[in-house]
Amino acid sequence: MNLKRKILLALLIAFAGIQFIQPVRNKSGRILSTDISKMVAIPDSVQTFLKNACYDCHSNNTNYPWYVKIQPMGWLMAKHIRQGKEVLNFSEFGAYSNRKQQSKLKAIANSIKDNTMPLRSYLLLHRSSKLSLDDKTVLLDWISKTKDSLTLINK
Repeated sequence: MNLKRKILLALLIAFAGIQFIQPVRNKSGRILSTDISKMVAIPDSVQTFLKNACYDCHSNNTNYPWYVKIQPMGWLMAKHIRQGKEVLNFSEFGAYSNRKQQSKLKAIANSIKDNTMPLRSYLLLHRSSKLSLDDKTVLLDWISKTKDSLTLINK
């Protein structure tokens, strides 16, 4: 067997082997009392946007696509989810201080305005998560009203 075939065989065996190393799934299956939907009023249209464009990486309940079963894609997605939840976790939004809640809402608004969220790499495979200008307007309006209501609650 020549060197090219040995290398190809080794790579094939390694690829097959890593398929058995699956990351832990981010799927609790329940809505916590600290979930943002339990803390503030969210219109159905906004809730749909949040679930389609944000919750996969920013909540405790990810809807997994087929390709996460193929490594290293599953590992990459697990890393994105871990990083996303470190920045913002909608499932634990109510556990944040009022100041942090307002800061997170402001950051969400900035991310929407700057087109930095959802990530471009996420949008490549999740076209339904792309926000139109109208969607962005609705979300930004809701964020503004929600920030104002959080300010009033704590005065």
